[in-house]
Amino acid sequence: MAADGNFQTGKRFKFFSIDLISTLKSFFGREIENTQLQGEVPVSLFSLPNLQTVLLKNNQLSGSLNISTTYSHRLQLIDLQKNLISSYTDTIGGYTQKLILVDNPICKRHNINCTVSQPNNGPSYSTPLNNCQPISCSSGQVSNPNCLCAYPYSGTLVFRATSISDLGHFGYYTELEAHLMKSFEKLPVNSVSLSNPIKDFFEDFKIKLLIFPSGQGCFNPTELSQAGFLFSNQRFKPPDGFGPYYFLPDPVPYDCYAETKKSLSRGVIIGAAVGGIVLLLLLLLAGVYAFRQKRRAERASEQLNPFSQWGPNGGSGGIPQLKGARCFSFEELKKYTNKFSEENFIGSGGYGKVYRGTLPTGQPIAIKRAQNESLQGGHEFKTEIELLSRVHHKNLVSLVGFCFDQGEQMLVYEYVPNGSLKDSLSGKSGIKLDWMRRLQVALGAARGLAYLHELANPPIIHRDIKSTNILLDERINAKVADFGLSKPMGDDERDHVTTQVKGTMGYLDPEYYMTQQLTEKSDVYSYGVVMLELVTARMPIERGKYIVRVVEMAMNKTKVLYNLQEILDPTIGLQASLKGLEKFVDLAMRCVEESGANRPAMGDVVKEIENIMQIAGLNPNVESTSTSDSYEVSKGNFGHPYSNETFEFEYSVAFPTSKIEPH
Repeated sequence: MAADGNFQTGKRFKFFSIDLISTLKSFFGREIENTQLQGEVPVSLFSLPNLQTVLLKNNQLSGSLNISTTYSHRLQLIDLQKNLISSYTDTIGGYTQKLILVDNPICKRHNINCTVSQPNNGPSYSTPLNNCQPISCSSGQVSNPNCLCAYPYSGTLVFRATSISDLGHFGYYTELEAHLMKSFEKLPVNSVSLSNPIKDFFEDFKIKLLIFPSGQGCFNPTELSQAGFLFSNQRFKPPDGFGPYYFLPDPVPYDCYAETKKSLSRGVIIGAAVGGIVLLLLLLLAGVYAFRQKRRAERASEQLNPFSQWGPNGGSGGIPQLKGARCFSFEELKKYTNKFSEENFIGSGGYGKVYRGTLPTGQPIAIKRAQNESLQGGHEFKTEIELLSRVHHKNLVSLVGFCFDQGEQMLVYEYVPNGSLKDSLSGKSGIKLDWMRRLQVALGAARGLAYLHELANPPIIHRDIKSTNILLDERINAKVADFGLSKPMGDDERDHVTTQVKGTMGYLDPEYYMTQQLTEKSDVYSYGVVMLELVTARMPIERGKYIVRVVEMAMNKTKVLYNLQEILDPTIGLQASLKGLEKFVDLAMRCVEESGANRPAMGDVVKEIENIMQIAGLNPNVESTSTSDSYEVSKGNFGHPYSNETFEFEYSVAFPTSKIEPH
């Protein structure tokens, strides 16, 4: 369209004025085909009151198409095939009659059926190409919006409580793409692509996201970690209206930097495979039937009760080395809990219900009774018991025993009376923690973790460190609890173990989240978040703000207490001198470094907290003789720590992984 608002034509037409169209009150239809008509189609054309058809095919009309919502109610057909229309400036959801856009660029850039009427929700969205022609790529690669082949990092963005109702409005996606590219401006990102927006049964808004690298075929592991860090730590800020979100990454199907392996001849491989199979059949054919029958019977018995050879008092056979953990019968635990009565019920969690009991010796115990849907396989349950029975430290909750009887799976722990660290920080338990007591709690939890990493045999990664899994005993000494997600490190896994991502949002190590490679430094990251909770009493993710980012933005090392007074917990004792707080915050921020290689080991964390305690005037080697009564404000009923109660985003879950978890 020319600057004066007119259509320019070829030889047959010189001008076709918009004002002239608007004056045609009796205009029923207009056929201007094969005329080389140029410019954008004016929106006023569709609002003529008596308009029934618009036939403008085989011209050179270009730009954006806007039918708007003021089109004539008599309009039945718009035929714009064989033009140069490239995009919509508004949703076409309001127009429900026949629209033909065959052989226009818009048909190639968006997933639209260009020959029939449009659905009321508009077309499903897919990021348009940037004025280029798509190309064919090798296996696994994808052509990006700039028509370059690459391996994208992909996943699904899930927005909760979104205010977006019209999924066909392209403007939303254009704005979202712009925000994404701005967030990735410090990374080698060529482009992003959005597609397949949907709202599921729970009204969550989901959209497929592809992130394409620039200057190379794929992202390296560090770049993948940095990209995922933006999502896992809520550093990407979506446009207004999209609401809170989380990101579900797809498995990474490639390894750009894998060592090149020598290729073998296809004929050699096939020949070796066939020869091996023939040899195996010849060796096994004679005895396979009898062997299989025998093993079938043994497996059936094993699956029914893999602990069938266990005895309550030990013995021989398949009994593992439980090192003090006792095997209880169902009837015994039923008696100790008064038939699992309601007065002994103290909480519930993802595993099942928790009951308080008392042994004949008078020792209080906490019994976690699995629900039917939480029952593990017999061998997995046995493995977990063996793991828990090997850890013995004053800062770890002890396993007293277990029950595998009458179809029940129960774990029996020592009873820890003063709730979780989260209960105290939130005021739920009524126990007030000053700065000195918080240093002692931090040191106790760090010592428990250091034992798991450095002294347990084999070393153990807890994988779910958080304030609800740090319990306080009668003297407010910290004890690390809940080893349900813990992972032992074998001799061949000293550097890392590749496993399914599990943990709690807000505490989850972003490097582990991106690479599925679990190390002791993943626990260090989670512990660093707990350290920040200790000084702020804030949840890791609160009203969309991530505690690590909040502290990072507020810190000013040139001022007293690093200028953190506004976000420090008032009950920490701000009126007193908080000696060592700056060093404590420095240590916490090192623990939550993005790269695990830059985080300290838990043994070093213990030493630094001991030094901070000495600065504050405490002896780290002397345990407190005070009881919880010295710190109580108002004791009331509160959920027991084993209940694993959760707040927003605090729940232990498994995340998608690109690899199979080893058993």
